[in-house]
Amino acid sequence: MAVKMLRSAGFALLLCLVGVAQATPQIHSWITSKGAKVLFVQADALPMLDVRVVFDAGSARDGELPGLAAFTNSMLTEGAGAWDAGELARRVEDRGIRLGSGSLRDMGWVSLRTLTEAETLEVAVDTLSKVLAEPRYDADAIERVRQQMQIGLRQALQSPGSIASRRFFRTLYADHPYAHPSDGTEESLAAIREGDLRTFHRQYYVAANAVIAMVGAIDREQAEQLAEQVTAGLQRGQHAPGLPEVPQVSGGELRQTFPSSQTHIYVGQIGVSRHDPDYFPLYVGNHVLGGSSLVSILGEEVRNKRGLSYSVYSYFSPMREQGPFLMVAQTKNAQAGEALEVMRDTLGEFIANGPSDDQMESAKRNIIGGFPLKIANNSKIVEYISMIGFYELPLDWLDTLTDKVAAVTGEQVRDAFKRRIDPADGIAVVVGGKPES
Repeated sequence: MAVKMLRSAGFALLLCLVGVAQATPQIHSWITSKGAKVLFVQADALPMLDVRVVFDAGSARDGELPGLAAFTNSMLTEGAGAWDAGELARRVEDRGIRLGSGSLRDMGWVSLRTLTEAETLEVAVDTLSKVLAEPRYDADAIERVRQQMQIGLRQALQSPGSIASRRFFRTLYADHPYAHPSDGTEESLAAIREGDLRTFHRQYYVAANAVIAMVGAIDREQAEQLAEQVTAGLQRGQHAPGLPEVPQVSGGELRQTFPSSQTHIYVGQIGVSRHDPDYFPLYVGNHVLGGSSLVSILGEEVRNKRGLSYSVYSYFSPMREQGPFLMVAQTKNAQAGEALEVMRDTLGEFIANGPSDDQMESAKRNIIGGFPLKIANNSKIVEYISMIGFYELPLDWLDTLTDKVAAVTGEQVRDAFKRRIDPADGIAVVVGGKPES
């Protein structure tokens, strides 16, 4: 009893210390005149500004051309307005401005980091505005991006892990937009034309479909002016329509031979969306199961006890609609069957019995203790607040996160996993060489 009381007191002290140390930022939010949502954090410690403009323009919007969203997003930094790709690169590099872009299944974004010195800031924001609204689609740039994506795809198809991941998503999501690969296929990348890129950009890169996240050494008035300037060239447009519900797919096992010394195993099923009421019990529970890598239950059972895999882990990947729950491992070809069996058995036992009190306390301490590092600089904060804006989470999401984690009980974890995760519904994809005879 005394030991348990000391542990509880120590956990309470940790919560107090984290609450003091993390100093979660105050988020201001408003809507621009063209309908873009803005989230802004004033951070005066450094004369820098980080901007991240996020659009509901991920690969779930690809339609019949997988890879179209990623292709369109890549073209944004390949020339804009009066500047071709080389001129655009020199314009930002000469002033120490960092311009980037990227896309996932739900979203596409453009990011900017700049000094707040007046002349540099003016050039940076003007450049960002042109990049968002006036991509050039020069023929040589289109072919350069196409070749880069084709090379990346061919390299991915030489990796059993990438093959397993692609096949897992294709099987789990069936005919849902999350099913097809974000980086496209050989056929679709070859088929995409300038008109497809322009049409996608015209539909999805509009102000009403945008979230602007800003963190840096400017005040609210400046932030409002910059947000208007960033979206000045965009059409107002409309927010992208909702995605269809994720279909329920029954369990199965798919094996694919691949000439490799390691077999890659993906086991999982439909998981959670960003607004799922079970999010925190499942998140904390997964930290015990496989989210904390080598010190997790999966790490102990698969790696430490049996030496079946150097790397084994699990995670929930919440998206606008339900993202997957996944257990992933690499193992020797001859051990693939045993590793898969142990992974499934470990999950089944965890669902049946849940985490122990000690495991719960350790997981919550680890999550809460590591949280300050997740918001330790402006670039991390801007990613978080853009996510908050994109998924329409409460503005106090960062403020309340540690309290919500701390409040999760072992019983809530057991209840959530029993209701939401069923090993019988899991899909297993196993890709690797044939077992040694």
